[in-house]
Amino acid sequence: MTGPLSAILGFGLFGVFCLAFTEKILPIPPSHVLLLFLGMTAAPNGATLLVLLAVTTLASFAGCLVWYGVGRRIGFDRADRLIERVGRYLLLRPATYRKLGKAYRRNHVRVSLLAQFIPTVRNYLPIAAGALCLPALPFATATLLGATIWNAGFLLTGYLLRGSGQDSFTVGLRIIVIVVALEAAFMLALRYGPAWLRRIRLALA
Repeated sequence: MTGPLSAILGFGLFGVFCLAFTEKILPIPPSHVLLLFLGMTAAPNGATLLVLLAVTTLASFAGCLVWYGVGRRIGFDRADRLIERVGRYLLLRPATYRKLGKAYRRNHVRVSLLAQFIPTVRNYLPIAAGALCLPALPFATATLLGATIWNAGFLLTGYLLRGSGQDSFTVGLRIIVIVVALEAAFMLALRYGPAWLRRIRLALA
């Protein structure tokens, strides 16, 4: 993995932007691994880390805007059929997409923000936002904030792990497992957890 990434990073910040933008369109490698790798290998100091955060966040945001534009262009019915056909290949269950798409109608700012913390969903839910013709400015603001928090968390983790002697791929794989486990735990908590968690579920229903 590190060979191709290192080659692209030879183009400097432009290479970083291209990597982060491409990950938003097709999440290979997943953002967990990419951002950890960048934090561990491309940020010799705090100032560079902040620059990487700005560039990767801008690229992620641009990718979301592309999918938002696609959704506006094709409309809700065609977007739903698109996810039905290709969602399983992108690790996005059509049922999950539809549920969050419905939630968009009532809580588009909140869902836009929360979507940035759910793997794979964070890449493709903007299609639903565009297909539903949700207001662009609230969507963009919430998405930008969510992408900033997401990117900062993994970049900072990678930066703190630099020099630890751990292989970036191994660390990335462990983080993916942890994130997926936390996502599953969160979904189960929404369904079976205490009253305040159930209220969150109802707000997103």
